[in-house]
Amino acid sequence: MGLMDKLRNELVDIIEWIDDSRTTLAWRFPRYQNEIKNGAQLIVREGQKAVFVYRGALADQFEPGHYELTTENLPIMSTLQGWKHGFDSPFRSEVYFINTRPVTDLRWGTPQPVTVRDPDFKMVQVRANGLCVVKVDDPEIFLREVIGTDSSVDIDEITELLRRVITLAFADMVTESGLGAIDLQGKQIELSQKLREFVAERVDDEYGLAIPDITMNISLPDEITQAMTRGVARGVEESGFLDNVGDLNRYQQAKAADAMVIAAGNESGGNAMGDMMQMGMGVAMAGQMAQSMGGAMQPQQQQQPQQQQAAAPPPLPSQGPMYHVAINGQQAGPFTIEQMRAGLANGQMTPTSQVWTTGMAGWSAANVVPALATLFSVPPPLPTEPPPTPPPAQG
Repeated sequence: MGLMDKLRNELVDIIEWIDDSRTTLAWRFPRYQNEIKNGAQLIVREGQKAVFVYRGALADQFEPGHYELTTENLPIMSTLQGWKHGFDSPFRSEVYFINTRPVTDLRWGTPQPVTVRDPDFKMVQVRANGLCVVKVDDPEIFLREVIGTDSSVDIDEITELLRRVITLAFADMVTESGLGAIDLQGKQIELSQKLREFVAERVDDEYGLAIPDITMNISLPDEITQAMTRGVARGVEESGFLDNVGDLNRYQQAKAADAMVIAAGNESGGNAMGDMMQMGMGVAMAGQMAQSMGGAMQPQQQQQPQQQQAAAPPPLPSQGPMYHVAINGQQAGPFTIEQMRAGLANGQMTPTSQVWTTGMAGWSAANVVPALATLFSVPPPLPTEPPPTPPPAQG
């Protein structure tokens, strides 16, 4: 032992931890050969606990305060080391400081979507993310299960562990709730508390951790979010979204009906074909939704009772034949003859544009369809006025 080491042992010890990181959960006090003098000063600040460990066994614990280490306030250590009449020489012990303040910035998220049974969409994959507040609640369990022989433990060392626990707890919570995708998103605050309870049950006795709070944001698939934002028919606010999307065929018909109403209400006809294209996009989007749902809607349509179909309202009175039109290689429609007339006037449709309606054997140019002859009829020229009669000659 050198002179400096000898002098160090002769000084009165001050054992304390000054932490400014707020992310360190545990820290071992670096003591020369783990020797602590009789009468050493122990300072435990607010938000900390001090734990003495002797030969791997948990000994005395100290709450925030200022202590002089003597036999009287080290009863467990005295028993472990056999101090019957106190001690005058340094004793060996490891001292761990435990951070009991909550760590509030632990972010979590589901790495893979969770499949939810939904009464309207059958199977929906949802994701979730948020913030988790965590703190050390039981230093003894935390020391045994997490710290081990590490000199310090940072929040990053248990972040992945907590994320896995939260992800599994989220899946179990969703299954137990029995809620559909739309209801899950509408009850996020209530379900956040339930998720906190699920997670707390899995980390308290296992790792000595407490979960004071969890925030949660549930994300739905893009197809459902877009449909909710856009609406699927007039009066969606009164009837409710779910009442309109239960049948994909009604969804397509509603989108087409909306576009036709917009086009018919355009007196100038300036945007008629633009509305036609919007209608085609609505039908295409409905087809994409059907493909993304993987056919989950088909069983619902096949099993729909016939009495419900019979109870559907009768169709609107017919306004004449409706034609589908090929525009830029895409099928759009059906449209009334008046809408097609507006498209011809705007140049969006030509006499040779391919059209089709019920009863036709196949697609044909518009100008050869007899029912569309009125679109291409040319009015006769205006009659020319006779030349003015010259005045009679005067004799």
